[in-house]
Amino acid sequence: QICNQHNAEAPNLEQAFHRMAQTEPNLDHDVSWFLLPSYWAKMVVALISFLCFANSYDGDFVFDDSEAIINNKDLRAETPLGDLWHHDFWGSKLSSNTSHKSYRPLTVLTFRINYLFAGGFYPVGFHVINIILHCTISVLMVDVFSILLGGLQFSNKGRRLNLAPKTSLLAALLFAVHPVHTECVAGIVGRADLLCALFFLLSFLGYCKAFRENKEGHNFSIFWVLVSVILGAIAMLCKEQGITILGLNAVFDALVINKLNVLELIQKLLHKDKSLENVGLLRKGLLFRITLLMSGGASILYIRWRIMGTGPPAFTEVDNPASFADSLFVRAINYNYYYSLNAWLLLCPWWLCFDWSMGCVPLIKSVSDWRIIALAALWFCLIGLICQALCSEDSHKRRILTLGLGFLIIPFLPASNLFFRVGFVIAERVIYLPSIGYCILFTYGFSLLSKQAKKKKILAVAVLGILLINVMRCALRSSQWRSEEQLFRSALSVCPLNAKVHYNVGKNLADKGNQSAAIKYYREAVRLNPKYVHAMNNLGNILKERNELQEAEELLSLAVQIQPDFAAAWMNLGIVQNSLRRFEEAEQSYWTAIKHRKKYPDCYYNLGRLYADLNRHIDALNAWRNATVLKPEHSLAWNNMIILLDNTGNLAQAEAVGREALELIPNDHSLMFSLANVLGKSQKYKESEALFLKAIKANPNAASYHGNLAVLYHRWGNLDLAKKHYEVSLKLDPMAPGTKENYSLLRRKLEQLQKKGG
Repeated sequence: QICNQHNAEAPNLEQAFHRMAQTEPNLDHDVSWFLLPSYWAKMVVALISFLCFANSYDGDFVFDDSEAIINNKDLRAETPLGDLWHHDFWGSKLSSNTSHKSYRPLTVLTFRINYLFAGGFYPVGFHVINIILHCTISVLMVDVFSILLGGLQFSNKGRRLNLAPKTSLLAALLFAVHPVHTECVAGIVGRADLLCALFFLLSFLGYCKAFRENKEGHNFSIFWVLVSVILGAIAMLCKEQGITILGLNAVFDALVINKLNVLELIQKLLHKDKSLENVGLLRKGLLFRITLLMSGGASILYIRWRIMGTGPPAFTEVDNPASFADSLFVRAINYNYYYSLNAWLLLCPWWLCFDWSMGCVPLIKSVSDWRIIALAALWFCLIGLICQALCSEDSHKRRILTLGLGFLIIPFLPASNLFFRVGFVIAERVIYLPSIGYCILFTYGFSLLSKQAKKKKILAVAVLGILLINVMRCALRSSQWRSEEQLFRSALSVCPLNAKVHYNVGKNLADKGNQSAAIKYYREAVRLNPKYVHAMNNLGNILKERNELQEAEELLSLAVQIQPDFAAAWMNLGIVQNSLRRFEEAEQSYWTAIKHRKKYPDCYYNLGRLYADLNRHIDALNAWRNATVLKPEHSLAWNNMIILLDNTGNLAQAEAVGREALELIPNDHSLMFSLANVLGKSQKYKESEALFLKAIKANPNAASYHGNLAVLYHRWGNLDLAKKHYEVSLKLDPMAPGTKENYSLLRRKLEQLQKKGG
């Protein structure tokens, strides 16, 4: 069928292509699998990849999405676009000591476009783009796997031939439905890995196009090589792993285009053989192309280094405990154990977790630890595959195994801790690209088994069963990523020793108002990690609200002792000390918090409350003014300023502050209420009435709003309306302070008027 599509005007060339396809062992020959035209194969892959993750489309912003999207100022229209090139993925300046140095400006740009088109933080648009990206990548994988498994050959018209249509479809399906990809697709932050993978694959396919006119490796297009380098740079601007495609392109060039035999090359180098050109290393163009790739990669890395600076990212021991171990032996053993766990997630992606840090994977500290078996199994398999890739007499096997290992290992290197410390133990998102290598090796293994098996259809049914199980697992895992509650609770059975899992479950419960249950999980987080200052801070906050001040103070004091620059804990400690009427200590705690976080409006607000309690009115007003300067929409600070000025008889100043506040926050009903009170006292009844009515329209169930409006009408002499609003206020809150007395006075007055009228 392939020959029938060839150009009849070049029969000799077509015959040569046909001979090449026949002499190269064909993986599809012994495989019992679906044979579909290329278009239909891609449609099937797209449909199935969509079905796997479709139920995540209406999920919430979960876990890291809050920091990377909701709290990231780089998404807002008021942030200049140029800032994206100087900030990290989380919106912090790259030059900051607290920056993680994750430089992904193009990913952040797509988030910004999502935000602008949606008109706000609506997660549906973000999720839909992620699903579309994964479907697109899965479709591209059909072409990529056809090259990696079947080789790179073109017709005389420049059309690439697919010599492995069945196995490339199988490998693409394996990739599309792998459950380990759920974090990248269902978690919006995974957009970085998806965009990186997209341009990674486009770079590879672009590099392959450079050999469309190739004959025996001599002719190639410099243009497409350069396009490949540019696409690799774009991939890196989406996520750091993208740069590895340049290395993989070089490996592909050597093995597939130049048919280099690595073992033969090593032997000739060791024996200083002068016939190296026969091996293919010096074949025309190879060294030049590799030089282009290396030069491009070095330039990209240099530019990135210049932008991000020389400082390493700031990680803590709980993020990656093995990297902080003093012993080189302990570090090496645990790194290798982490590799084996990543390999297991590819082989059996059943136990998935949103976070693997904080005790989820305890350190191996001795060779007597039974988990050493996992390391031995990993290296036994890797060494066996490497030996086959190097020493097999079958050039086809050498090529596929080397490419499979290359795509498995090389994209994983940035996450391996070999070159620099990373901020995680295991991250499912970083094996999105390495899973390409896994799919190659799995498919090749399936073809070898099919060759030996007598009942090939049973083997095909078994593989089809694996695909169906993976589809169901993807759908289940996607549903868990739809909300934080489901996501965090799903991790309890996978990583019960992970303090962060318990912390996040507790935080989610606290946000929903279930403080009693939240306390249980926060206590467990602190038990598992006695230095977990964030859990101590949140637990201390809840205990403070429950008036359990003594324990709250102990927890918060311990938190700032462990982490002296923890500004939030210092502020909360100040609030507790204020409640305990230890005012000097509270003031000191507030100022310590401000020392460690210069722009801390909430701390200035609480400091103002302390000064108000001490009747230090000028200091209180100054503190609240600082809060509003740092955060102009700080409604509580504005309100307290108005109320303090009102209570101290500074009605003109209170009115000026109230008007200033309403200009900044025009729809805040509490500010309308406070200013209406001031205007009423200043006998500006009409304006006061308008503000009261506006506040009531915004919040009709506030008893105090109706009560104070009734007082205004009472003063104004509009007694019927006063009576009406007193009654509404008492209906909403029968115990409203002062309202009963005022209502009684009004009724007596109305009775007196009736008697006079009678």
